[in-house]
Amino acid sequence: MDERDVRLLKAISDLGTGSPERLHEETDIPVSTIHYRLNNLREAGVITNELYDIDLDALGLDVTVVVEVLADYSGPYDEVGDEILAIEGVTQCFFTMGETDFVVVAHLPDSDDVERLIGEFEAIEEVDRTNSTFVINELRDAQRALQSYSLDTLLEKLADDD
Repeated sequence: MDERDVRLLKAISDLGTGSPERLHEETDIPVSTIHYRLNNLREAGVITNELYDIDLDALGLDVTVVVEVLADYSGPYDEVGDEILAIEGVTQCFFTMGETDFVVVAHLPDSDDVERLIGEFEAIEEVDRTNSTFVINELRDAQRALQSYSLDTLLEKLADDD
């Protein structure tokens, strides 16, 4: 990846669009070059989709819960992870080191669904206990991680020195 690729990726993250015209306005990279580079980034697996972001609060999934799951399992952790991921409302699941085995983020329609969610976690045989935290206010949910970096840092860390 070179400097232009990094600039494009940062602009996509900041603008929330892959529109070549909007990217040109932001980066001054020619539209034809943007098309070419976006195709190369897709082929390289760096750009994985073109989905629209959805405001979950506006949709009605405005209760966010972060759940620590402590489990006792003898087989592979991913089998327990698969059971956790099968629970409706679970949007992220991380296998972690330390006392907590899994950290889960769930987006739910109401507090009644929180009770259902916790019940489903506890129905998994390997789950010993859970610790749930309601999110009061979302300060940042960067679905595009590059938004949290300055362009200078990204160029320094990611762009090839040619």
